[in-house]
Order: sequence, then C-alpha cells, then structure tokens
Amino acid sequence: MRRALLLSLLLPCAAAAVRAPAAPCEQRVLAELGWRFEPADVPALQVHAGAPCTRADLAEAHAAGDLRVALPRDPQRAAAQGDAIAALLEHPATRCAYAYRLGAATRRAADRLAANPGYRFSGLQLGWIGFGRGGARADGWRPIFGFGRGFVPSGRNSTAIEAFYRGRVRSECGVGRQVAQYAAQYELYGADAFDREFAADELAIGTFVRLHDTRSILLGDAAGELAEDPLGVAAAALGRQAFAGRPGYVVHVFDRRHLDDLNNQAENFVVYDVSREAAEALRARGGLAATNARSREIWRLARELGLRGHRLHERLLYERDPVLRRRLDPRQRALVARLDALLDDPVLRGFRIYVHPRGVRPLAYHVVRLLDRNPRTPFRTELAPHNLHGALMHRYLQRRLADCAAAR
Repeated sequence: MRRALLLSLLLPCAAAAVRAPAAPCEQRVLAELGWRFEPADVPALQVHAGAPCTRADLAEAHAAGDLRVALPRDPQRAAAQGDAIAALLEHPATRCAYAYRLGAATRRAADRLAANPGYRFSGLQLGWIGFGRGGARADGWRPIFGFGRGFVPSGRNSTAIEAFYRGRVRSECGVGRQVAQYAAQYELYGADAFDREFAADELAIGTFVRLHDTRSILLGDAAGELAEDPLGVAAAALGRQAFAGRPGYVVHVFDRRHLDDLNNQAENFVVYDVSREAAEALRARGGLAATNARSREIWRLARELGLRGHRLHERLLYERDPVLRRRLDPRQRALVARLDALLDDPVLRGFRIYVHPRGVRPLAYHVVRLLDRNPRTPFRTELAPHNLHGALMHRYLQRRLADCAAAR
C-alpha cells in the first residue's frame, strides 16, 4: 500500500520531467522559416543572425552559421524568453529567411506561367485582358470594370490563378506582373490556405490605374504601406535575397515621341533571382543607377552600328550569331567588341527577371531586345513600390501563428 502511494506521488513528477514545455508558436513559426534554437549555457536568449540575405538559400545560410539562437539550457530561464522570441519576428534576418520562401514561391509561379503556351500577349488595341472560349467566368474570374480592364476571382482564388497556369488567357505585361505577384502568394500559402486567407476582391487584376480603386493586396486598400526603393539602393546594401520577388519595370528614358513600338514602351517584371556576382556588383555600386548608365552606353554604341532589321540586335548582341558577326566591317566589329564587354556585366547577366510573355531572362536580354523595338530611346530599370516585407510578410506570419495556435 505504502509502495503504491509512493509510486502515485513519483510518477507525475517523472512525467513532468520527461515532457518539456511546448515551444511557443512564435518559436515554431521562426523555426519553420529557418531559425535554429539551440540550448546553451547562457543567462538569456542570444541571437546570432549572420548575413542570411547574402546567401543563395537556407542551406547555405545554415552552413555559414546564420539564423542561430542560443536559448538558456535552464528550463525556467528558457521559459522566460517568450518576449525576446516574439521580438525575433521583426528581426531583419527574419525578413531574409522569409525571402527564401518568397523567392522560391516566385520562381515556381514564374516557371508555371512561362510554361503555359496558352497564356499570350495582347496589344492595347485588342483589349486589356482576354479569356478563353467560355469567357472570364469559365476561367474563374468576373469583370469589375468595363472593356476588359478589371477582374476579380468569381469562385476559388486558386482556380482563378490556375487559369493563367493552364488556360487560354491573354494580357499585356502589366497584368502579367500582377498575376505573377498573386501567383507567388498562391505558391507560398498553398491552394487551400490561399483560398481561405484572401478575399476575392483583394486579388483584382487590371490596369494599374484601376487597381488603386480596388482592395488589391498589391496597390489597393488591402496593400498597406508601400516601400519605395526604385534604384534598389537599400536592397543592394542588404544582399541578394532583398530583391526576391520584387516588382519592377524596364521603361523608356526619352518621351513618347521617341517610341516606335507602343506595345514595347515598357516591360513589367518580377525579380526571379539575383546571382552572387550580380549582388556583389550591386552592393559595390550602390544599386541600379550604374546599370542604367551602362544600358544607356549600350544604346549609344548600338546607334553607332547603324543596323536595322527584325531581331537584328538581339541576334547579334544577345545570341552572338557568328554568321551576322562575320558580315560586319572592321569599325562595326570594334563596336561590337565594346558592346560585348558592356553586356558581360554581372548585373546584366545575373539579374534575372520574369516578364510576360518573354519568360525568365537576364536583364541583358531585355536591354538588347528593346534596341530593336524602340531604337530611338534608351531604357532604364526601376523597382516598383511594394509591400512584400511589410503587410504581406506580416500577414503570412500572422496566418502561420494562428494556424499554430488552432492546432494546439
């Protein structure tokens, strides 16, 4: 009897010693993003963030010792670190860890959009957005503005995005950029969570001017505060992952009088990835201003070549067609050698963007391509205002925290 009583008193204590207290949801979500929490002989939490924005991916960050948190080994002290752990959600390194996921989601979205031969380009004179034989509703969209200038999902959000992955749809590159941004969120959340998290009117597509009159999470009422870094100065200082998924555009420098092809007056994009060499060059140069100066010099030298023809610059300077090059006179060959050197710039070669309907290409391709379409003006590259690291990141983190709390 005495032995049974003794066991009944000891067993709960033993069980309590075996079961460590559950980690708070903030710690679980941070661990999902890549933070590693390690017990250590420290009196309070210590953060060893490292430089994750400069790494190619999470595996490289971990190999470099980034994203580490030392937690007190003592259980009572560890349990008292809740506020410090929660504060890590706002740590700059958490933005970089989130950028790994966002960048991967953007690449999945861009790859699926680029792989759909039914997703085509249309000139402005054909209407802004067009759908297949069954119309917008058959593809999961309904109009909110006339003349094909605005739509929102009519049913499941995921179905509406899948229409651009698999259906016969057409739009210009501005809508292509919007769809790529929404599709990146779709890939980030997964279909079911994407359908639950966003209301249909938060996923409006249409002209950029019209989008401001909607609840769009990109530019409308649900977007929150937009960060501006047009030349990527702040992003370049942080590292390559700060560019992940960023929207932007390649646009003409001179006014519209110098345009020959209005359908190619600009190219809207999302950043697909940035190579290590491109990121280092951007950091050293303080952003995209030097790249834009280089693009202008390329335009100037191309003008000296005096060549006109269908895709002639593209074939000569980007594809480096040996047959075309053999036809050049000595003066032109010297100019092409200078152009080659400029186009071999690490930013022009390693800053890769998704543009509808051109797919995923380095910036060099677009600089050269536009020499054929609009030879009378240089073009510059700028990043558009965005909320990727503000409202959208916070929304994603809050959703993961809520899902964690609901599962406990």
